[in-house]
Amino acid sequence: MNVKLSRQDVAILQHLQEDGRISNRDLANQVSLSPSPCWRRVRALEEQQVIRGYTALLDPEKLGLRVVAFAHVSLVDHHPPTVARFDQKISEAPEVLECFMTSGDHDYMLKVVTRDMSSYQDFLSEKLLSLDCVRTVNTSFALKQKKLSTRLPLQQSADD
Repeated sequence: MNVKLSRQDVAILQHLQEDGRISNRDLANQVSLSPSPCWRRVRALEEQQVIRGYTALLDPEKLGLRVVAFAHVSLVDHHPPTVARFDQKISEAPEVLECFMTSGDHDYMLKVVTRDMSSYQDFLSEKLLSLDCVRTVNTSFALKQKKLSTRLPLQQSADD
């Protein structure tokens, strides 16, 4: 279900995507609201789960996480128990930052981050290929990141 966003809601979300630690007072100034109505709008967006949470973005290189891999996974079948078993194991793997069920040649695409190739090999053999529900894994490695954004393109609702 889509949430209807006003012009001010969109402005609030854009500023929060830019700086999730902005104070309510500064946010209110940026979106031309007084602090109380601004806080109420943010609270409503949180309650509607438009804002799912707040987080810090870490630099993987500075933390020694130098390998970014995209693992294209095919399962042995698509029966609900197989899919549920795979989903559960992937949700428990801290190396997997993102997991998408996909159309096309593979069933899933995983974004995996590890220290080095050896660590990726360990993840692949010990966590992924050891699952009896996984048929094949084809991996592509990122050579250089050209863009990183967590900002979604926002538009206000058409009725507003």
